[in-house]
Amino acid sequence: MRIAVTGSTGLIGSALVRSLLADGHEVVRLVRRHSRTGPQPDGSTAIGWNPLLGQVEQDGLAGVEAVVHLAGAGVGDHRWTDAYKREIRESRALGTETLAVALAALKEPPRVLVSGSAVGWYGQTGDRVIDEDSPAGDDFLAEVCVEWEAAARPAELAGIRVVHPRTGMVLSAAGGAGARLFPLFKLGLGGRLGDGRQYWSFISLADQVAALRFLIDRDDLSGPVNLTAPDPVTNAELTAALGRVLRRPTPFPVPEAVLKVVLGELAVEVVGSHRVVPRRLLDAGFRFAHPNVDAAVRAAL
Repeated sequence: MRIAVTGSTGLIGSALVRSLLADGHEVVRLVRRHSRTGPQPDGSTAIGWNPLLGQVEQDGLAGVEAVVHLAGAGVGDHRWTDAYKREIRESRALGTETLAVALAALKEPPRVLVSGSAVGWYGQTGDRVIDEDSPAGDDFLAEVCVEWEAAARPAELAGIRVVHPRTGMVLSAAGGAGARLFPLFKLGLGGRLGDGRQYWSFISLADQVAALRFLIDRDDLSGPVNLTAPDPVTNAELTAALGRVLRRPTPFPVPEAVLKVVLGELAVEVVGSHRVVPRRLLDAGFRFAHPNVDAAVRAAL
């Protein structure tokens, strides 16, 4: 297949591109720097786009059968100033709208758009088990996710099958939360965050990539699909798993008050709780390589 990918240099995007190329697919990367367009060393091709200005190299999308849209400013990359919250929102809503409009305008649109979302869609849900039928939350990230998903509507109206993978915390030592947590735990400096009772819905990087490819191939799946392992754990349980796998003590809990000083408003997400399960993935027959936290941590390390 000829598959286009945005966010192809991020943690998930780079792993997805490697997987697709290894299986002989043709990959088109959408990149923001024109100097990086054209044939790439790994065998992919890059075309230019400017998601905030609504610009896409339309000719480069010709013949694309599937699109995976992962681009967006990192939620945990900076403190949540008003300016950075605006960047988080615009990079998702405007970027998705730009892509959806461009795909809808193609003479032969792709058959599927897998357009990223996150479990933040549900807001803070405590210890309640949440699946795809649960309502949207009302906090900042929930509002962003609602706008993010709605922005793909032009593609849906053009007859393109649109899937929204609502991704949880991707466990990997190469990036994301894992890249910050794992070194501390290796040094024996890790511990629970806040009271540790908040649920973290995780997924291994390998399962994340496999699930995205599953969504590309399954013509019967559209709309929201949770991409999380089937057994979400509390932060305390994740902390214990890291200690077991690394054979390190986990003696240094970080009080919520300290997190609020260090992280600002982002601390709400760190101590917030999402107990999300992947009901639609499981019902469709997807098999997780790393269904529990110990397996996912081992895979990440």
